[in-house]
Amino acid sequence: MNVVVPAPALPAARTRLRGPAAAGPWHLRAGPGLAQVEETVRALLEPHLGARLLPAASDVPGPELRLTLGQAPPPPRRTVGVAPGGTSEPVDESYGLTVGQDGIVCRAPTAVGAFRAATTALQLIALAGPDGELDAQELSDAPRYAWRGLLVDPARCFVEPGDLRRIVDLAALYKINVLHLHLTDNEGWRIECRSTPSLTARHGAEKKAHYSVEEYAALQEYAARRYITLVPEIDLPGHCATLRAAVPGLPDAPAPQGLAGRFPYVPPLDLSDPRTRTVVREVLADVCAMTTGPFVHIGCDEAVGITDAGFAQAVRALCSLVREFGKRPVAWQESARAGVTEQDLTQYWVDPDMMELPATAEELAGRPELLVAGYTMELVGALRRFFEPSGDDVRRVLAGGGRLILSPQSHLYLDRGYAADITPTARAADAARLGFPSYRPRDVRHTATWDPAEHGIPEDRVAGVEATLFGEVLQGIDDLTTMLLPRLASVAETAWSGRPAGWEEHRAALAHHGRLWTRLRLAYFPATDVPWL
Repeated sequence: MNVVVPAPALPAARTRLRGPAAAGPWHLRAGPGLAQVEETVRALLEPHLGARLLPAASDVPGPELRLTLGQAPPPPRRTVGVAPGGTSEPVDESYGLTVGQDGIVCRAPTAVGAFRAATTALQLIALAGPDGELDAQELSDAPRYAWRGLLVDPARCFVEPGDLRRIVDLAALYKINVLHLHLTDNEGWRIECRSTPSLTARHGAEKKAHYSVEEYAALQEYAARRYITLVPEIDLPGHCATLRAAVPGLPDAPAPQGLAGRFPYVPPLDLSDPRTRTVVREVLADVCAMTTGPFVHIGCDEAVGITDAGFAQAVRALCSLVREFGKRPVAWQESARAGVTEQDLTQYWVDPDMMELPATAEELAGRPELLVAGYTMELVGALRRFFEPSGDDVRRVLAGGGRLILSPQSHLYLDRGYAADITPTARAADAARLGFPSYRPRDVRHTATWDPAEHGIPEDRVAGVEATLFGEVLQGIDDLTTMLLPRLASVAETAWSGRPAGWEEHRAALAHHGRLWTRLRLAYFPATDVPWL
């Protein structure tokens, strides 16, 4: 039975071996050109093998995990999408893997392919059955989507640098290659900008809760060694309360007639104002200069309280500044209303149906999660009007020649709570506390069976897939990983293969992975629709 997630594309027939014994000592060897990969793979193996991972110079007998560059089987899939490393074509992440009498050999034409193969080998070794023996087999694998991302939200729930490195290691284990950091919002500004120190100024004895220039550089280097690109998000022109507090006196953007003062929201920034433009320019110059990857995310979502013309002007200004500073802008789907070009990368997250808004007061009365969140029919009506234009955003992107990162709130927003019918009794309080209040809770199968094709977007216009975990209700790393796991592994499966695995096969494989997370000291949610071992 397959235990690897994502499942390899082309597993060959297997035969039982008397060896290697996965439970015994292992050597890690790497061929020329893979010294850095070997170092990183050793670090990933250590939590799972401990003393069974032998020192490089050891002569103790044992099977070998060997990483080599060179001829590998033809890629079993054609990779499509946008390469997060900024190359014009997706990088070659394909690999072949052979389990034989003497151990495991990973073959790949590139270093990143060798690294992906090593994460497959890690899972095979760490999840070996009770007899400790591996099946003889040959695997051939490659990703379908070049962009396979995860968003975490330090703006609402700050993630310490050490914990963020743990998330990077988790992402690498499942072949995720983008870590999108939602660094700014109304609740906080989490990246040092030396042009505007007031954004992260400490107040009295308050604990530092942002990444310094040096910490951010170190995080990027750590991620790069695991072939993960960091994409910072500076969310504008809305979601700007922290910036407004740090730089008082910035004028409000012009509001649509009759909206100002009717609902609680932070007025968006007016990018036509010279002082505002100067502040934003300095901030983006800092962030672009600090970022080693090619992308900077500019937000552009939920800009409540700005006219259409003001919003379009703001989006164009933000895109222009990021390009001026040598980076490629990424934005949420609302940005498409300002116009789209073939160079634009747009993140699709919502349409009117995904909002699941009640049509009547009776329907609202039957939605306890909305009542707890304070919804009224007046608010429901306002939300319906606000999100109505989202139904045309994908069409706008496609008409303009842009590409879409698929992050549908309906399935890939991992701040969605776990359904009561798959919640163990002992975890009922966690399930009730951690889910975003206005989202209908779902089971693990709901995420695992999502199919990118269901949105009807031509595959050559799909940049990739990205799960998101916003942090409004999270209180620390354990909350964060509880919401990620097990569902992140399911998203990674679909992002790598391009389609969902069969549910019964996937849940059987997933059942083994709680052991991996336990060894990594990562909290997870033991949903009862997975038969945990």
